[in-house]
Amino acid sequence: MSNESLDATLVIKNALLASNLSKRVGGRLSIHGISFTEYLVMDYLANSGCEATTRIELAESMGMSASGITRLIAPMEKNGVIEKVVNPRDARQSLVKLSKSGQQLYQDAKASFEQVSKELVGGLSESQKSKIIELYSKVF
Repeated sequence: MSNESLDATLVIKNALLASNLSKRVGGRLSIHGISFTEYLVMDYLANSGCEATTRIELAESMGMSASGITRLIAPMEKNGVIEKVVNPRDARQSLVKLSKSGQQLYQDAKASFEQVSKELVGGLSESQKSKIIELYSKVF
């Protein structure tokens, strides 16, 4: 290992871990015809507590720009996974939500996601998993 600081090494290791996890999870989700990022959008929409959300809120939750989220969800809208809804508070802005077929796709993909997640981190104890989650919450 080079003379990188511990901070830099941690960031690099985390980025490589994220890339590897994304590749493995994405491979499993591809049988449903979706990417890992699309799954994350669906998961947010399914679990945000709101029936529909703004693209801005969705972008912020995903750590993306508004234009990036628009490019990501445009094909999802075209394929009927996500649908636009009129915003009752601001007619200039539309909301997005999972369609009925999107909800079914999410449930199907969630089973695959849960399975691959168990394969990836199943070797860790519940205590270790909780500690990692706690540590991540201090970074984000």
